[in-house]
Amino acid sequence: MTDNKPFMASMTAFINQSKQAHQALPQVLGMKILARLVTMSPVGNADTWQGKAPPGYTGGRFRGNWQVTFDVPAETETGRIDPRGNLTLTEGMQQLTQFTPGTQAIYFSNTVPYAYRLEFGHSKQAPNGMVRVTAEAFQTLFNQAVKEMKK
Repeated sequence: MTDNKPFMASMTAFINQSKQAHQALPQVLGMKILARLVTMSPVGNADTWQGKAPPGYTGGRFRGNWQVTFDVPAETETGRIDPRGNLTLTEGMQQLTQFTPGTQAIYFSNTVPYAYRLEFGHSKQAPNGMVRVTAEAFQTLFNQAVKEMKK
């Protein structure tokens, strides 16, 4: 009878690597999607507006409100004002690390009341929106994530 321990060890290593990849790919891809959504998101600049900004206005509410959730979309605002998007990306990455196999959906939500208007051209900074452009780029983002996983 032959010793099949090396074969079983190889199979176990392959299965474990596959499980890790199964969990890591959505995280890597999710971060690419979130980064694109956040960086494409317009940030209010009162200097370019026809009207006056409210007293104390600071742009970045929309950019700061991107949220990553699993299986159920976000329903409330974050209250975060994040003109550069760094806090939003950090929070999103932290959330993506919580992904587990069996998750049915990953949602990227922005719940500010004017999100729909921004998606459909209200801002000259993102005339084609953010979600639609990112959705069109999904295959490219997926391919990039897979390539990164192979490194």
